Amino acid sequence: MVNVHANIITKELGTHLRKHVAACLRLLDEGATVPFIARYRKEATGAMDEVTVRAVQTRHAALAELDKRKEYIIDTIRSRGALTPEMEEKISETLDPVVLEDIFLPYKPKRNTRAQAARALGLEPLARQLMAQNSASAPETLAGKYVSADVATPKDAIAGASDIIAEWVSESEKARNIVRSRFQRSAVISSRVIPGKEEEAANYQNYFDFSEPLRTCNSHRYLAMRRGEEEGLLKVAITIDDDEMTDRLVRMFVRPTASADNADIVRAAVRDGYRRLMRPSIESEIAAATKEKSDTAAIQLFADNVRQLLMDAPLGRKRILAIDPGFRTGCKVVALDEQGNLLQHEVVYPTPPANDFVGAADTLCYLVDCHRIDAIAVGNGSGGRETERFLRDVVFPRKVQIHIVSEQGASVYSASDVAREEFPDEDVTVRGAVSIGRRLLDPLAELVKIDPKSIGVGQYQHDVNQTRLRESLDYVVGSCVNSVGVNVNTASRQLLSYVSGIGPSLAANIVKYRAENGPFATRTDLLAVPRMGEKAFQQCAGFLRIPGGTNPLDNTGVHPERYPLVEQMAADAGTDIASLSRNRNQLHNIELDRYVTKDAGLPTLTDIILELEKPGRDPREKAEEPVYDESARKIDDLHLGQELTGKVNNITAFGVFVDLGMKENGLIHISQLCDRFISSPSEVVSIGQRVRVKILDIDTARGRIALTMKGIPQQ
Repeated sequence: MVNVHANIITKELGTHLRKHVAACLRLLDEGATVPFIARYRKEATGAMDEVTVRAVQTRHAALAELDKRKEYIIDTIRSRGALTPEMEEKISETLDPVVLEDIFLPYKPKRNTRAQAARALGLEPLARQLMAQNSASAPETLAGKYVSADVATPKDAIAGASDIIAEWVSESEKARNIVRSRFQRSAVISSRVIPGKEEEAANYQNYFDFSEPLRTCNSHRYLAMRRGEEEGLLKVAITIDDDEMTDRLVRMFVRPTASADNADIVRAAVRDGYRRLMRPSIESEIAAATKEKSDTAAIQLFADNVRQLLMDAPLGRKRILAIDPGFRTGCKVVALDEQGNLLQHEVVYPTPPANDFVGAADTLCYLVDCHRIDAIAVGNGSGGRETERFLRDVVFPRKVQIHIVSEQGASVYSASDVAREEFPDEDVTVRGAVSIGRRLLDPLAELVKIDPKSIGVGQYQHDVNQTRLRESLDYVVGSCVNSVGVNVNTASRQLLSYVSGIGPSLAANIVKYRAENGPFATRTDLLAVPRMGEKAFQQCAGFLRIPGGTNPLDNTGVHPERYPLVEQMAADAGTDIASLSRNRNQLHNIELDRYVTKDAGLPTLTDIILELEKPGRDPREKAEEPVYDESARKIDDLHLGQELTGKVNNITAFGVFVDLGMKENGLIHISQLCDRFISSPSEVVSIGQRVRVKILDIDTARGRIALTMKGIPQQ
């Protein structure tokens, strides 16, 4: 089916040649990963980027599922003796799952319905006569022939025949399309609070008496209403003008030439078929489609936020003092080396009620001096801002940077199997502080250990399809890991598991082999790891780094299959690879056209030169110290019109949450982000971005701060 799928996907993409799409599909079917194809098979795919390769992969999988469904439908209809060549062709050619299910509906195995019961009584011929509406005989006369021990009267026979007609109406492909189209154009979604639940449903106050056209209802409102419904607090409905719809269907099925009595029977059956069978079915279908659309938007937003968070700037190879702040229980302090290894931990009490400023300062100064600390990471939880202010008053024995770090998910990590495996002899408070420090050192390496749903970005992630969410997040995490590259000699098992072609089992084998045999000297040493076959090595090697190894190419994104090519370049330039990579002018003087082959074209050769220019390069920026306004330490310090500096820490469909350096976050509604129309806040800001804002409104009682960026110059 690769060729068929290639034709379909090429037409849908409209951006790549069929041969490139077909090559991408073949690579995927052979087990190649999305990052590998996008990075190392550009000639085959026409330089598809990772997003396009992922789209091809997703569509290929959807088409494969559709093919399976078609086979089942064709086999089922054939087994009933109802399959015609025209019907089989129509089924085979359709790409719309909705159309496919409409075709299948009359032949679908059914439970015991009223129509099925009427058929069992032999009333289907009567239903056909009544539906034809061309008999000169009265309906009661026609029905009299079907009176039996099981059908007491002609009226009972007509009732059973009407049930069959109602089912025919509900299964009519044309009728369903008419109703479906009306729902898509004119449906209204409404929600009402369930009487007596007003206080419990306070969080859903906006939806106590709410309605709007379904087509304009955005993702976050739809998911909010459905969550309220799931919690038993709201009643949600999707409606159209039923009277207008039934009148239209009656005109469709009732013939003008029918006798009055016959027309009345069909008219009643049409209305029954619509209200009892078709309308609930189409409403459920439209609700499911809206839910899927809302899920897609929410998952995409969440995935984008996670990507930005994972790609946040690392501090780099620095020694960290991490502090998990607290009041009564004190601040948990850990010292970490450049690799994030735990050196020492203590507890200090610089915050109320102890206020032991001198003792805390002495302990921290000792730790900074003893362990040659370069930076301090302070968790942004309870007591975080107070601890940061205390630290800025301390005169440390060496220069240190002070960073506020998000604690979201640190408690989840500290109680996880991963944390217990890493620190079996430490309690959860120490593990949590270590996680805070490692996030500053390298956010990506640390956050891959935590379920992305727990790291505090996005919205309604618990309400969307969890399978789709997991697939999307796994892809995003893997994409981030592979775009950065992984030091195979220091990476955790969790980080390695996201590298192209590795997975959890092989990652565990790599870590175990490394522990037993020491650091890897070259990429090819990985072939000695149990279960590391040639295919897995091909997929992962280019994304693994070995700084200081015997081959300088092992610390670049150059794939081992291209090493001979690079060696030839160096030889032709009269130098070695290490010298070539240090000589920018020499690199740019290489005539790439000389080295073009069928498998290694200009896209690959250009990538090689870029990698040689910056071996071991990290695409992420370097972390900077956050700057907050010292005049605003708590919500009571704020006033309308005040301008502040903050940091974007979450993006939702309706706006952006900003960390202002206090307990409460501020909210910039999407309409207040800029003067032009935008469909998503991500068009203007990103996670971690520093922004200048002005206060529009303050609700101290509810802890809400409304902000704007309009007319505020950004740095």
